[in-house]
Amino acid sequence: MPERSTDDTSPTVFIVDDDASVRNALTRLFRSVGLRVDIFASASEFFGCQLPDSPACLVLDVRLSGENGLELQEALQTRERRLPIIFLTGHGTVRMCARALKAGAVDFLQKPCHDEELLDAIATALDQDRHTLADQHHRARLHQHVTALTPREHDVLALVVTGKLNKQIAVTLGTSEKTVKVHRARVMQKMQATSLADLVRMADALDLCAPQIS
Repeated sequence: MPERSTDDTSPTVFIVDDDASVRNALTRLFRSVGLRVDIFASASEFFGCQLPDSPACLVLDVRLSGENGLELQEALQTRERRLPIIFLTGHGTVRMCARALKAGAVDFLQKPCHDEELLDAIATALDQDRHTLADQHHRARLHQHVTALTPREHDVLALVVTGKLNKQIAVTLGTSEKTVKVHRARVMQKMQATSLADLVRMADALDLCAPQIS
């Protein structure tokens, strides 16, 4: 079973390394700065774990028993939750480094490395994941707001954010300007938008397109 610290509010560092001494040393280092730690001896062990809904990152060796670290990185690309990865290996090559970084790794460090260098990379990775999670949570809230819209309100929203006036929207939708004003007010309320600019930013985040009117 992976080891855990008892502070569930701290960011989590996942370690995947088949060397027990390395796992233990990294665990002590990360816990000394208040991080939660989960350790795994293989890629398959890690792939089956549940990821937290809080900032986290992965410290990954290249050479592992079974699937190697680069293969695990590739497999994780298919997941909706993509953890920032820091490679830490004693058997790295320039080609491996280039492949890992091109696939989005935060860093590619050689064993042994200075604690400060590794902790700096961890801080960068956790900050990156913190921003990613915040963006995902924001988009999830926007999707909840959008699902509360009626089909006609959704059409009005998509047209409003293109800069069309109420009169133009009424013509496009084949309705009255008064009705459009009512729908527009409801859209602003349901989306919890404070201004047109706010609504436009929301639409951009959701990739909304103008409705196809027959």
